[in-house]
Amino acid sequence: MPYIDCKVTERLTEGKREAIKSRLGEAISILHKPESYLMVGFTEEHTLYFAGKKLEKGAYVSVSLFGSASPADCEKMTSAVCRILSEELSIPGRAVYVTYHPVANWGWDGSNF
Repeated sequence: MPYIDCKVTERLTEGKREAIKSRLGEAISILHKPESYLMVGFTEEHTLYFAGKKLEKGAYVSVSLFGSASPADCEKMTSAVCRILSEELSIPGRAVYVTYHPVANWGWDGSNF
């Protein structure tokens, strides 16, 4: 039950949204989660500051997981997220934060896992 929330400084075309969503769907297997349960959200044209300066290109990506993932798998996922955003939106990895949030209780379709 992963959810990936992407806040980006860019305005996305439908094609870019679809490409990023699809590539994140492939990458989620790094965390041993299936794309069939993946939810992805986008907040576009989000104002982000880093080191006191407004980022022209930047992103904050929050990955919530039912259960947890190993630090090694999270590091691989961070690499994949940064690569995807660099290739799709030209956002440099130094302007991307990725956080991980393990969740013990996750509800779906009227009940919890």
